[in-house]
Amino acid sequence: MAPHVLVVTSLEDVTADLVITALNEREVPVARVDPADIGPGLTFGARIGAGATLWGGRLCTASREVELGEVTAVYYRRPTPYSARFTHLPAQQRDFATAEARHGLGGILHNLRGARYVNHPAAVARADFKPAQLRHFAALGLTIPATLVTNDAEQAREFAAEHGPVIYKPFRGLPLGKDGRSGAIWAQRVDPGCFDDSLSVMPHLFQAEIPKTGDARVTVIGRQVFASRVETPDHALDWRSGDWNGLIHTPMGVPAPIEVALHSYLASFDLVFGCFDFALTGDEDLPSSWTAIECNPHGQGGWLPEAPAITEAFADILSGKEAAA
Repeated sequence: MAPHVLVVTSLEDVTADLVITALNEREVPVARVDPADIGPGLTFGARIGAGATLWGGRLCTASREVELGEVTAVYYRRPTPYSARFTHLPAQQRDFATAEARHGLGGILHNLRGARYVNHPAAVARADFKPAQLRHFAALGLTIPATLVTNDAEQAREFAAEHGPVIYKPFRGLPLGKDGRSGAIWAQRVDPGCFDDSLSVMPHLFQAEIPKTGDARVTVIGRQVFASRVETPDHALDWRSGDWNGLIHTPMGVPAPIEVALHSYLASFDLVFGCFDFALTGDEDLPSSWTAIECNPHGQGGWLPEAPAITEAFADILSGKEAAA
């Protein structure tokens, strides 16, 4: 069967745009769909049973018709939340319609058997928890920062006394505000003297600050690995917090033991792709100089100097040119 790729994402996804362009250049059939468009602009009918053991049927957008049984790969990126489609409804109706759309249309899109998912949303959901990521890093022998997850001020103070200086970072990004924009809370140093009972309201993630000499972003797609050293002119604690146009990128290699661990990490979560962040503390050729920070299972790479090669690697996987090891 010729590859037919379904790209599940929002309209504003520039990273997906790059991959779709690469697939078009290869003349691979591509259909882009944002599930939150369900309605007159997105209709579908899926059938199973009566002799059929797999879901089949047709999905129609404003510009494409897709035979579900012909989809060989799904590039699952960053679709608009289903709830955005029903904001005009009263709360109970909104929540009901959102759940029905997620379980109905989502249930079909997540179960196209035989299709290669990059990445499957269920795998992303499992891998999206920072505590799970850190446990897997440690189990694979990677160095990680001393970490405390707590809502207890006394434990936070004890951790800071033992491992200070300490940083705080959120588990997730900020949700969209009323203006439709998302904000961010960057990793930041914290003063243990400010810890009080207000910490009990929600969990907090504290880590020992790593005396880093730089950062590394490693993108793994199938068996292909791309790595850059990332530095900021002002040596910021969190390179994401400043001017991205001022970032200094230097292509780099990855020590063999680190690379092996990253492939094992992805396999443990049934992921095909991941963006890994490391803090570097010395000679980048030594595995001991690499401290694993996190893995984004649906990260973006369009801003990296190696973006063209990363884009082609995605096209290779989705078109079946490279096996998703």
